[in-house]
Amino acid sequence: SVGESQNNSDRIVGTLGFRYGLTGKTEVYTRGSYLYSNNRYSDITGNNSTHDNYFTDAWAGLNYEFKKDDDTPALLGFLELAVNEKHRYDNAWFKSALCGLTTYKAIDPVVFSLTTAYRYHLSREDGEIEDYKPGNILLISPSVGFAVNDRVTLTTGLQWRSRQADRQDDQTIGLHRTSTDLVLGVGYGFTKDSTLN
Repeated sequence: SVGESQNNSDRIVGTLGFRYGLTGKTEVYTRGSYLYSNNRYSDITGNNSTHDNYFTDAWAGLNYEFKKDDDTPALLGFLELAVNEKHRYDNAWFKSALCGLTTYKAIDPVVFSLTTAYRYHLSREDGEIEDYKPGNILLISPSVGFAVNDRVTLTTGLQWRSRQADRQDDQTIGLHRTSTDLVLGVGYGFTKDSTLN
């Protein structure tokens, strides 16, 4: 039919991170992400496709153990700073921060954990937009880990996210959004000190 169109998109985001323990209680880390997208569409002009790939963001962070897991659950705190974030047109440097707490209780071979965090964004420029402020984000993520053996751990959990509406030139754009995602994971310990998650 005239005016009919179809669209399909695939997106892959890869993240690579490194952690290093400074002391028995303090750990520093960094991570970066890269995005690849492939968009296919069909309209009256025929079938077409576009693709894009770029570095999306880089973060640096610090973990600190306030309390060990003993008779009561452990308590960890973390703070992250966005070194660089890619937006539609420009990059933002040091314009976002995230802080949060994680508590966990290990009852061998199961680990129950709960993480809550808040991500705050400062205003930044993006192309011709001089005052763009992404919405702040609240995260709550309960999970359960199961140690299959001395090398492999399986995890499952939920992540609930509440994101405020973005703002541009002091005007609200978009909506306040919430979402709940299923999070699945696996960890493999190569050595006592090295783990791939």
